[in-house]
Amino acid sequence: MKAHSKESQNLMTPESSLTSLVEGNTRFQQNLRADRNLLEQVKTTSTGQFPFATILSCIDSRVSSELIFDQGIGDIFSARVAGNIINEDILGSIEYGCKVAGSKLVIVMGHTKCGAVTAACKRVELGNITPLLSKILPAVDEVIGANGEVTDSNIEKVSVVNINNAISRMRGESAILNEMEKEGSIQIVGAVYDVAS
Repeated sequence: MKAHSKESQNLMTPESSLTSLVEGNTRFQQNLRADRNLLEQVKTTSTGQFPFATILSCIDSRVSSELIFDQGIGDIFSARVAGNIINEDILGSIEYGCKVAGSKLVIVMGHTKCGAVTAACKRVELGNITPLLSKILPAVDEVIGANGEVTDSNIEKVSVVNINNAISRMRGESAILNEMEKEGSIQIVGAVYDVAS
């Protein structure tokens, strides 16, 4: 497979972009990989990049978007932060990926057994981790409440609510992304990666 060009990126739609990532994840689950020359992709993308998707995911070492969606160099923008939270820098990065660089799809991807979500559920406070986890607390409050039980099941529910909250914040805090989604030039979707399967 070759790196995306401006022409091939322009042919992608939000729907075909999602299909491409689903197909890539299927290959990953089957331990198959698309045939691509990564060094050739490095050369091709040295003069420009045309990713078709932007993925916000957690920093978790088990959740590399390029690997789990079987994508090559120049195919996707990958924004990573603990707990796949939304802040001004992440929003700016995603706006750049879509409005400036032409991505057609935004995925907010959480995962099972997320350390950041678990820490937020346990209301951990530690240095700069505290304000980061505060962005997950609305999901914790919705699922568990102030005095609810922190169970494995509740932690996974918080992870899903946190994804949905991030998408809502993205739509509410980024006029650029909101407008692009309404006009159909991008699609914003959520996903959960199961670290066990």
